[in-house]
Amino acid sequence: MIKFKIIALFLLISSVKICAQYGSYPQCEDTCSHVHGIDLSHYQGDVFWETVGGNTKTAYVYLKATEGGDRIDSRYERNIDLAHRYGLKVGSYHFFRPKTALELQLANFKAQCLPGEQDLIPMLDVETTAGLSDEAFCDSLNRFLQLMESAYHQKPLVYTGRNFYNRYLQGMIDDYCVMIALYTDEEPVLDDGRDVTMWQYTGKGSIVGVNGYVDKSRFMGRHGLREIRYRH
Repeated sequence: MIKFKIIALFLLISSVKICAQYGSYPQCEDTCSHVHGIDLSHYQGDVFWETVGGNTKTAYVYLKATEGGDRIDSRYERNIDLAHRYGLKVGSYHFFRPKTALELQLANFKAQCLPGEQDLIPMLDVETTAGLSDEAFCDSLNRFLQLMESAYHQKPLVYTGRNFYNRYLQGMIDDYCVMIALYTDEEPVLDDGRDVTMWQYTGKGSIVGVNGYVDKSRFMGRHGLREIRYRH
């Protein structure tokens, strides 16, 4: 019990220090009524999930499960178990490697992202073309999205940056909900004017229970959790 309290105190002090040092970064959950959440991977180390689960401003969490054809996030199994235990709505994501065999990537993700453990639809993290031509990249991405949809019987959420979307994804993923990363005070507006479901507004957020930076996101406009719930 004493060790438990010491760890909790350490995480609390660390979070307070980060808030003080990086107070200029947006913490808009303190000033708005949108639905907010976070995404985590092994980079955050050990997470104090009881504290995170008790934060009423954090409604959901996306956990990194896999990357490419063979990488598994070392904290995924522990994170998803404890996130559920402490009442968070949980989803899982895969970091897409366009040059890696698509069937191998899907098998890697399916081995970790088990339908019975998901509250939210799977998310695909798309950040690189891996040097492929535009046509080859688009073909690889479209085929993988179709494979994910066939495997999970629902369209995945697509995560990407605003600039990456504007350069490579316009017109490609109109049928998919998107989470757009843009670390500014202004909400993301895409060049093609399409609707944005979710906005990752900082990569340097802080939350009690996580020792270090955390990515924070929120729903845009009238969008909400019902749109990304996993249909069992």
